[in-house]
Amino acid sequence: MPPEFRRDPVSGRWVIIAPGRQQRPHDIQVERAVSGGREDCPFCPGHELMTPPEVLAYRPGGGGANTPGWDLRIVPNKFPALVREIGTRASDGQPGAQAFQASDRMHAIGAHEVIIETPDHDRPMATMSEAGVERILRACRERMLALRHDDRLKYILVFKNHGAAAGATLAHPHAQIIALPMVPLVVQQEIDGARAHFSAEGRCVFCETIEQERRDGRRVIQEDADVIAIAPYAPRFAFETWLLPKRHTARFEDASPDEDRSMARLLTMVLQRLNAVLDTPPFNLVLHTSPLSDEVADVYHWHVEILPALTRAGGCEWGSGLHINPTPPEDAARALREIRLYT
Repeated sequence: MPPEFRRDPVSGRWVIIAPGRQQRPHDIQVERAVSGGREDCPFCPGHELMTPPEVLAYRPGGGGANTPGWDLRIVPNKFPALVREIGTRASDGQPGAQAFQASDRMHAIGAHEVIIETPDHDRPMATMSEAGVERILRACRERMLALRHDDRLKYILVFKNHGAAAGATLAHPHAQIIALPMVPLVVQQEIDGARAHFSAEGRCVFCETIEQERRDGRRVIQEDADVIAIAPYAPRFAFETWLLPKRHTARFEDASPDEDRSMARLLTMVLQRLNAVLDTPPFNLVLHTSPLSDEVADVYHWHVEILPALTRAGGCEWGSGLHINPTPPEDAARALREIRLYT
């Protein structure tokens, strides 16, 4: 197919789908290695004192805090981008200077936590059990509900970097939570687009997208009764994948147990498909959910985005905001859909 512009129906963001660029040397970049083995890994069992004290842990057999025997731990990031109080260490909990509001600057108030997904150093999410991934979702929800009580915070971002090219610095499976005093621009653009669509059409643009993609079928990767995985119509990245609950819900925290199970199941299966087609690529995984303070229940729809880190951004992307994607989403969805999984 010839190159074409495509416009994302939610945010209004334009991308360029340019299949001819698949032949460029070095266009696909796969950098997998990250540092560290079990011996010096701060996330492995027995090394609990190498991290700040945990804020949440699941220990099926009981046991004391910051000791082995856990299935999952959440700890403050040792090198945080944001802190709860200014003028103190992020972990000591003592009051410090409050954020000051100005047009161009404010203190980096917030929270930055690490979800240690499993005690197994060599078990990436694609190989976890459905119950293991469901446990991660439950822990994310528990921390989000706890953090939302801080009225300085406006948005809670959950994300996962897997592989060096995606920004991971440690091999042990982990994700991160960042609680922000503002709504990120990317999310705000989605909300603004969803609100404009609702005002014009009287319905959620994400719900409409799900219906249209199911009718069309070409960009559907997998679905069940509760969740659908699609290659979005205007993807920024090769093999970009979205997972959306079929029931309209703005907040991830309001997902049902059935939706949790379905999301966990499809998430592992989509990652297995990506591994099979792309030879275990690095990727970023991001949860998009409703802001804490904005009332967007009717217009927004929470979802998960998987963004394989396969191509380099260049001057066009940085200068214009236009992403150039060498893989049409129809081709990506077909390749992922046709992979036969053995479970």
